[in-house]
Amino acid sequence: MYRITIHITASIGLVALFISLHQGCRPSYETHRMEVTATAYNSHVSQTSGDPRITAWGDTLKPGMKVIAVSRDLIPQGLTSGVEVKIEGLPGTYTVRDKMHHRWKKKIDIYMGNDVQKAREWGRQKVNIEWKTPVETHEDTAK
Repeated sequence: MYRITIHITASIGLVALFISLHQGCRPSYETHRMEVTATAYNSHVSQTSGDPRITAWGDTLKPGMKVIAVSRDLIPQGLTSGVEVKIEGLPGTYTVRDKMHHRWKKKIDIYMGNDVQKAREWGRQKVNIEWKTPVETHEDTAK
């Protein structure tokens, strides 16, 4: 019985040490919020250039995916491929997988698969979006 207690105590100590060391490696994130114009798009040739299922970053779209395209002025603000975005008024999160033509500013386009009617009903709306970007720490810059 004594040996089991020592083993459990030692294991708990190692786990606590691992957690405390690992917490120092955990990245910090900064939350961003912005009001943007949100429209919708579909996988139709008339709405895209080239293959309507392939995004500007090379991802393949399939109906049902929660994906957005972003205007290129938002990319330097951290809205790059793979970033998750919360959109006010819509459930869940959407992933940035496409980028829009240079002419658009402060705008997102919500992917709505093949449902043109749903995209038309959405129309053009002002919405607030929220996303996170990693915060560069002093330790990161020392590497």
